[in-house]
Order: sequence, then structure tokens, then C-alpha cells
Amino acid sequence: MDDGRLARYGSQAEKTRGRLFPEEASHTRSVFQRDRDRIVHSTAFRRLEHKTQVFVHHEGDHYRSRLTHSLEVAQIARSISRELRLNEDLAEALSLAHDLGHTPFGHAGEDALDEVMAEYGGFDHNAHTLRIVTKLERRYGDFDGLNLSWETLEGIVKHNGPLGDPFWEIAAFNTEYDLELGTYAGPEAQVASLADDIAYNNHDMDDAMRGRLITLGDLSNIPLVGPILEEIHVRYPDIGPGRTAHEVVRRVIDCMVTDLVHETRNRVATLNPDSAQAVRELGTPLVAFSENMQTNHLILKKFLFENVYRHPRVNRMSSKARRVVTDLFTFFNKEPECLPMEWRERTDASETPKTAKVVADYVAGMTDRYAMSEYAKLFNVSMEIQ
Repeated sequence: MDDGRLARYGSQAEKTRGRLFPEEASHTRSVFQRDRDRIVHSTAFRRLEHKTQVFVHHEGDHYRSRLTHSLEVAQIARSISRELRLNEDLAEALSLAHDLGHTPFGHAGEDALDEVMAEYGGFDHNAHTLRIVTKLERRYGDFDGLNLSWETLEGIVKHNGPLGDPFWEIAAFNTEYDLELGTYAGPEAQVASLADDIAYNNHDMDDAMRGRLITLGDLSNIPLVGPILEEIHVRYPDIGPGRTAHEVVRRVIDCMVTDLVHETRNRVATLNPDSAQAVRELGTPLVAFSENMQTNHLILKKFLFENVYRHPRVNRMSSKARRVVTDLFTFFNKEPECLPMEWRERTDASETPKTAKVVADYVAGMTDRYAMSEYAKLFNVSMEIQ
């Protein structure tokens, strides 16, 4: 949306706080469009194609990956931002960037990496996203990282709210470039955060039905889903379970988006912020679900946690994933000379924490299939050179 059509509390590209390393403005793109494009062209973004959302890539071609999930979040965030007259480009950039720091195998991989990195400060995927966009992407001659705008970096770090006790890496970066960690993020980051909730609840529900972890009947007593399911059965009695599942997902998404837009407009009328900075300083979220929708959202989330994310089939995959990530880190941390040369050159034999961090960066950046391939090469008994 053109800055001239934004709401007063939207983030205006022309009023950006700039970049850590100053650059000349683009003649064809706004600062937030440029951020989005840098994210899309990054190596870390491409790797999301083969990183787990719920199901590992080899289980089927139609399950969500981190990449397709990020695209779906971006679509929802743009739709919401358009309705609220917020900056769609910034919301899109934040949505596309929000999962860049995830390890292979989803949260199971992150838990394993956090555990083996405990003596070196731990691992946090949100902090790793910041590390990717400020250090690990090495594409430009003038700086490491993507040199994203202040607003995009702030939204990446704070999209889930103020950070009273930030992860050490975020705190360290903040001493160099103040992201105002004690305040809420701007409105577009708040939109991206809830678009993420909407996307993963609904699309994980869809994938779980596709994978036969749950059935339509299991959803009949969920407050947010049950009434919609009954309405579909009445209107389309003969469309079959596949189409019914799709109708459920699209209608639940619409219901959640409509509620969010309505509740946010009510808050705007009450709180009356006159700028994006005023939104940050409200002390409460501006973008939110109604109390009833938030309750129903949490019930659905709890159902998915108990019946999908803790399903025996997913637990078995998660157990294998933790083993793969743990063994890969342990091996390379003990024998960094086995790392690919570009990574080996970043290690320091006299500085163990630095080497461990390099190994964590290497393992975290792996796709599921690359991690499994490396594991097979390193731990099988063949002496064949690979």
C-alpha cells in the first residue's frame, strides 16, 4: 500500500530509521520492499523448502514445509494489513523472515541443538534468525548479513512482544543497534505474529488430517471448528472428506482473520495511536483477537499439541531428529577439521566456544535431507570416500 494511504499508525517507509550500514535509497523500491526482496533471495530462505513444519519432507509431497508455511503466513499478513491500512510490504517481509532461524526437523531439532549448546549459551531460533540476517548471509561487498531496516530487525526480534529477558545474542546485538527491546513491536510485526498463529493452527490441522493423525470427527467438539464443520455438512452433504477438510480450513482462517480485524479496529478506536511509534509505546498489543476468539484459538492449539505434535508417529520422528542433530553437532565439535572448508576456516582451535558456535551455525542451517545425508555419510561403516 502507498504510504499516502496508510493509517496514521502504519509504518511509513519514508520515515524509516534506516539501516545499520547506511545505503543509498533505491529508485524503484521502498525500504521495506527492498528488505523483502533481500529475504526472498537469501540462501536461508531457499533452505526452508526442505525444513520440517510437522512432517519430514520424505513423508509426502503435499505436506507443508517451512517455506510453504512462510508463504501462507505472508499471504494472511498482507490481507490483514490491507484491511487495517498497514504497510503490507513490511508485514510481508517479516512473515517471510520469521522462520529463517529454524533448525532441520522443526522444534525437535531446536531442542536438541539448545541442549548440546547449553554450556556455550544455548540456542534460540529467533536469535538465530537475527544472526542470519545480520551476520551469516554473506552476499554483499559492504557488509555481512542483509543489512535490513531497523523496522524489519525490530519486528523479527519482537514480533511476539517485549523482551524483558532477551536471549544473550539478541541482548548483545542490541548494545550495538538499539531495537528498544522493552516495548511492543510495530503494528505490522504484530500482524505477522498472529498471521503465523492463524496459519500454523489451520495448516497443521489440514496436514494432520491428510496424514491421518486426526479425523474430521475428532474436530467436531472443538469450539472454533465444530460449528463450521456442522455448517459444511448441512450445505455440502456429499462432497467427501477431502473437500470438507479444505472447506473447514478456509472458513476457520476467514473467521479468525475477520475477528482479528474487528478487534483491532475496536482497539484503534479506544487507544487512538497516531503513529507506529505510539503503537510500540501503548504497553498493550494493538493487533489482537477478541477474548472469545483467543480462548477458542488456545483450545484448538491445545488439541493440536496433544493429538498431533505428541502423536506417536510424530514422537518417533522427533526422537530420530534429536539424535541426528545431537550426533552431528557432537561429531563436528570434536573434529572441526571435518567441516566443509568455508566453515572450518571460521573455527578457532584455541577458542572452544567460538568453534561450538560455528558448528551450531552449520548444523542449524542444514535442511532435513542434508542433515540425514551427512548423518549417513559420517556414521555408516563403509570406508568409501564420499
